[in-house]
Amino acid sequence: MSDRELRVGVVGLGWMGQVHARSLTRLAHHYPGLGLRPRLVAVADTATDERTAAAVAAYGFEERTDDWRELVAREDLDLVCVTGPNFIHRDVGVAVAASGKHLWIEKPAGRNAAETREIADAVVAAGVQSAAGFNYRNAPAVERARALVAAGRIGTVEHTSIRFLADYAAHPDGALSWRFANEHAGSGVLGDLVSHAVDLGRYVVGEPAELVVDRATFIPQRPQAVAGARHFERGSGAMGDVENEDYVSALLRFADGSRGVLESSRVAVGEQCTYGIEVHGTTGAVAWDFRRMGELHVCLDQDYQDGAWATELMTPAHGELGAFQPGTGIAMSYDDLKVIEAHRLLESIRTGTPVGATIHDALVAAEIVEAMVASADERRWVTL
Repeated sequence: MSDRELRVGVVGLGWMGQVHARSLTRLAHHYPGLGLRPRLVAVADTATDERTAAAVAAYGFEERTDDWRELVAREDLDLVCVTGPNFIHRDVGVAVAASGKHLWIEKPAGRNAAETREIADAVVAAGVQSAAGFNYRNAPAVERARALVAAGRIGTVEHTSIRFLADYAAHPDGALSWRFANEHAGSGVLGDLVSHAVDLGRYVVGEPAELVVDRATFIPQRPQAVAGARHFERGSGAMGDVENEDYVSALLRFADGSRGVLESSRVAVGEQCTYGIEVHGTTGAVAWDFRRMGELHVCLDQDYQDGAWATELMTPAHGELGAFQPGTGIAMSYDDLKVIEAHRLLESIRTGTPVGATIHDALVAAEIVEAMVASADERRWVTL
């Protein structure tokens, strides 16, 4: 029997919109017999530059519009990907669900918890399936770490360290794009990277119960962007104020009684995608670094003192590596994690049962981020 066609629309064809498009077109290569075959029907994007036009053609979208409302109103779509800037996520996400279409939305789903809750409520009311862009949990080594922790292989968890450090905004001449304005972004590194860090901690260790947070803006002003500038290009206009945080540090108390430290920065010189988690228990430890995605560092089955770390290379039996590579140690990519995300969404659509990170995970992350803002502003511990 042939696969049933799943008709897809994409709102926003920047880098992430193209990642979604690639992921959907690659599904049949890695998951033959899935039962659903994505077809890229329409894209909505207001950009008029040649790069966007070339991308529309390259991915084979059948139609293009500059109005996302026109796309969402179409009756020939089953799934819509929301990959535009943060300030459109709530309106588009709610409209997609209300129209009866399934939703794949990038994090942070809304600019704040209230907007994210509106999207989640719309998904529940419509009875559609959803996916949220927490791709790091899909790495086979993260799945392995989660399994080891859950099985008690490191004993009782004592403390966890989560670091999401990047330098994408480290240059003081980086343009004052929408990411630095609260009206458009909602927050700074909190929504951009800390939401990922929170999800990773929840997935591997469990729910945080209390937290206390400090945050800082190290580059308080940036030059205005020139017309048509893309993110992280240099600005050349008048200086304007940065409205949100460059850096966050948090102390966490998890529901299981363990402790944690979370640190994130978008202006960390010398750091490029330094994303990872380290979990220490009473009898062992595990550690993962996104930059060495196919490796898991483990300290297992040793004495309490003088234990040594070993490196496990992921095998096709770990997570979903076997859908991509035939042998141990063959590297996966960032895009592969998004293919896994797409697969889990389509499994949700096919079976009617949520698989993978959903809008509800995005809501929990947004609520934790909101608690972090309150803690930093009020200089106190906050109970979740």
